[in-house]
Amino acid sequence: METEVAPSLGKGGEFQPYLEIAKDGGSNLSPSVVVVVVKQFFIVVLRLKGNLSCVHHYTLMSLYFSSTSNQHSFTVSYLINTCGFFPEVALSASKSVNFETPYKADSVIGFFKNHGFSQSQISNIIRRHPAVLLSDPQNTLLPKLEFFQSKGFTTSDIATVLSRNPRILERSLKNQIIPSFVFFTNLLGTNENTITAIKRYSAILIVKLDTFVVPNVNLLRENGVPESNICALIKKTPIAIMTDSIRFKEIVEEVKEMGFNPLRLSFIQAIFAMRGMNKSTWERKFSAYKRWGLSEEEILVAFGRSPHCIMASEDKIMKVMGFFINKMGLEPSLIVKCPGLLTYSLEKRLIPRASVIQVLQSEGLVKKDFYLPTVFGCAEELFLKKFVMPYEKETSELLQLYKRKLNFPE
Repeated sequence: METEVAPSLGKGGEFQPYLEIAKDGGSNLSPSVVVVVVKQFFIVVLRLKGNLSCVHHYTLMSLYFSSTSNQHSFTVSYLINTCGFFPEVALSASKSVNFETPYKADSVIGFFKNHGFSQSQISNIIRRHPAVLLSDPQNTLLPKLEFFQSKGFTTSDIATVLSRNPRILERSLKNQIIPSFVFFTNLLGTNENTITAIKRYSAILIVKLDTFVVPNVNLLRENGVPESNICALIKKTPIAIMTDSIRFKEIVEEVKEMGFNPLRLSFIQAIFAMRGMNKSTWERKFSAYKRWGLSEEEILVAFGRSPHCIMASEDKIMKVMGFFINKMGLEPSLIVKCPGLLTYSLEKRLIPRASVIQVLQSEGLVKKDFYLPTVFGCAEELFLKKFVMPYEKETSELLQLYKRKLNFPE
């Protein structure tokens, strides 16, 4: 078989998953599982190559391997044909779930479809949590969906949350999901705030509260952080509070040493910024700013004004700084005064708006020393109303220029 088929297959493409299985572990698979994989492989071969001699080889191999049946073969076949899995994914999933008839799995898939889940969402749930196919839809899955609905989740919300984190379906509704929801609702004040936090990071429903959340919330309170700021952190970036308590305490101390005031929102923002990077990442980002002439003191001042400026990638820091300094002729100190500029999209905001202002300046319609941060910071509607629409007669192509830059940034 190899001498006839392999030379025409090459590497990559649709054949790669099958070739990898054969290379990395096919000899360890049960014969009936091999039949399923071989069948899918030859379907691809026949579709793309039209090699009729493959049919003969496939028939012989099926007759040989099917003589030693194994219950895994049905599971693998079901996952490939019904769920659309690649063979290697189906083989991996079959290690966690096993069934010989389609009835229970069909009922689970049907349940998800009837409750607004798309095919891709269902496949993602099964891929990440194969055992869900053995669930009892009415007694295990339905109560969880009904609970979420009762709290204000939409059908779309539920499908999105569970497809992103199907492990929620593993957890006890009574002992884990409900207590977690109640805890965060008491902390955040309303169901709506809790839903917002869950949609941003659904793991807050299944994390051990006493280990990862409660100690950190208490630490912030002990340091004088207002309850409203704690809620703002959890609502906007819930992952920030779910940090190992020892590491979280270290971050809080570092932020305090930098001079951040616990009473201000920037204290919380700094914690979030530092939580997402280690020392080497922090130093690389400082180095990126230093390449444009900023001192360490100036960078810390910028960080104090807007901690988000240090969360930008090194690549974005270099591109935005290069744009302001090399193309706009601005001083690096602008970032120290207005570090929030690093949070804007270079392609979707900075370049298009700067292009409009440059035209207006060249026509003498705005001053040369116009304060650009005002332009970059205002909302889209206000920008158009203030800097584009009033000058349509003088510069008829201004709006077209702006739209062109949005669609085809430099």
